[in-house]
Amino acid sequence: MAKQISTTYGNALFELALEEGKLDQLLEEVTEVRDIFKSNEELGKLLNHPKIPKEEKITCIENIYKSKVSDELLGIMVVMIKKDRQKGIVDVFDYYERRYMEYKNIGTAYITSAVDLRDEQKKAIEGKLLDTTRYEKLIARYEVDKAIIGGLVIRIEDRVVDSSIKTQIELLSKSLN
Repeated sequence: MAKQISTTYGNALFELALEEGKLDQLLEEVTEVRDIFKSNEELGKLLNHPKIPKEEKITCIENIYKSKVSDELLGIMVVMIKKDRQKGIVDVFDYYERRYMEYKNIGTAYITSAVDLRDEQKKAIEGKLLDTTRYEKLIARYEVDKAIIGGLVIRIEDRVVDSSIKTQIELLSKSLN
């Protein structure tokens, strides 16, 4: 159900932003507001409290965001509160960001190595990934995990390429048994 809510409202927000030519502006706003929601548990508790009337919740959101975000973003939050969907606001914002990245052909790669990579190594990896994927731009998130011993583990969406020495040892061990 939560996925359906985020998809429905997220698509509505995306289509509106596309129609209004505000994709980039709304992405910035969505990111900022989402970060506020995630870091401020009290705001979430207030919006989800069953004894606080919807009108007060809407007034609170309008007082906080009226002059800080676009009417489109404020409007989607108000509609969600009116329909008792405020628990899904952050999910809607996450969905909007994913949809934006997909539309702009931007991918995110999670790259794990056993040691810190030099800048030229990172550029080479990113270049190779851009050549082998459909993305025009890539956001690379690097992580060091000594447990993989050597090699790389690269994850883009639901695809994983694991060339780590740890995995190769495990596969060799299984084949020997």
